[in-house]
Amino acid sequence: MRELIDKIGNEGEHVGGGIVKVDSFLNHQVDPGLTERMAIEMAARLRADGIGKTSRVLTAEVSGIPVALHVAAQFGARLLYARKSQSRTMTGTYYVAEAVSRTRGTVSDLMVDRRFLGPEDDVLIVDDFLATGATLSALSSLVHESGATLQGIACVIEKPTERGRDVLSHLNVPIITLAKIVFDGNELHVTE
Repeated sequence: MRELIDKIGNEGEHVGGGIVKVDSFLNHQVDPGLTERMAIEMAARLRADGIGKTSRVLTAEVSGIPVALHVAAQFGARLLYARKSQSRTMTGTYYVAEAVSRTRGTVSDLMVDRRFLGPEDDVLIVDDFLATGATLSALSSLVHESGATLQGIACVIEKPTERGRDVLSHLNVPIITLAKIVFDGNELHVTE
């Protein structure tokens, strides 16, 4: 997606350690128009891979929510996001999976209320980044535990050198990304 690649090239910043900062349009401040166009492209690519019936789009709070919401709209599905912390209103029972944050270096539990995900669901996982695959693996574990069917995974940006795609290959579902980032020293190279 040329628009996204140009945006990353113009506004993305390598802050060291393989971390890219795209907070001006993706995961702090959000560009609604670009987000909607990314979702339309993701949906088209997922449909080209044979994905049609979808009842839930699952993501982790917070950064994946904007694009996941737009993808859910493309499929007429409900958006469901895994919570990273428990509030006082969370009184039910939950599916829980552990994920290591690539950017924070912390471990968090991802939680989904059992009322909102079950064997009758066809699920797409959508997130902002595919790096190590840790968060996406945790989300796929939630889907598996619920008995739902994982249809595919879509991410805005992939960092291929971190081999997350390899970590997820056992899931045997389509995995699509809109842009790939490779670092060469302090330089950032973006491709489709």
